Amino acid sequence: MSGLLSGKRLLITGVITDASIAFSAAKIAQENGAQVVLTGFGRMSLVERIAKRLPEPPPVIELDVTDTEHLAALPDKVREHVDGLDGVLHSIAFGPQSVLGGEFLNAQWEDVSKALHVSTYSYQSLAVACLPLMQPGGSVVGLTFDATKAWPVYDWMGVAKAGLESANRYLALHLGSKGIRSNLVSAGPLRTMAAKSIPGFEQFEDAWANRAPLGWDLHDTSAAGKAICALLSDWFPATTGEVVHVDGGYHALGA
Repeated sequence: MSGLLSGKRLLITGVITDASIAFSAAKIAQENGAQVVLTGFGRMSLVERIAKRLPEPPPVIELDVTDTEHLAALPDKVREHVDGLDGVLHSIAFGPQSVLGGEFLNAQWEDVSKALHVSTYSYQSLAVACLPLMQPGGSVVGLTFDATKAWPVYDWMGVAKAGLESANRYLALHLGSKGIRSNLVSAGPLRTMAAKSIPGFEQFEDAWANRAPLGWDLHDTSAAGKAICALLSDWFPATTGEVVHVDGGYHALGA
């Protein structure tokens, strides 16, 4: 099969439903010739069921990115299905309800630290875990939500994303000598399961759709999926440490 990602071996995290950005990326990647391996955590039967909706049902590996034993075992588990990796998609974020929805001043470190571990530090830990499988020309891609601004109700998850964007630059710095790129896609608000779990997230969804220069479809994850696949391909060989906005142009506007 020919395509933008022909022959590429990709590890994709974060597929929970077929409305997930990661699902869209996996689908587009397969349609463009990639061999995909998924990871899931917690609701493995759900991930395995959703995986069957892809053009070619991929294998699913259980991975808790906060578990050092899971991370250490990851290369061997991946090798059961592919002999290496050309790209990794980090589509993982979590924050307890206590750190979202206007609770910024009330959130406790125990909950904030969990959000930072899952949503920020895991970008580095997943990349490091996959390094034994990767060669020069490889690509790591993550997902952010514009962390240059403070958003209503996003609170500590916004801080976590700011850390993720900084971690992306440092990962680019330290992986560059290995010939591996690190970039983020900053998508506009989408009606994913992750968004639905944020209290009050709908406050700026309609404004986004109305103000974005290109318009914005809250239900269409394909634009983000295509950007992810482009960054995982060989078509951005000299781009690293970048945040690619896929938000209809909203980020370019003033208040």
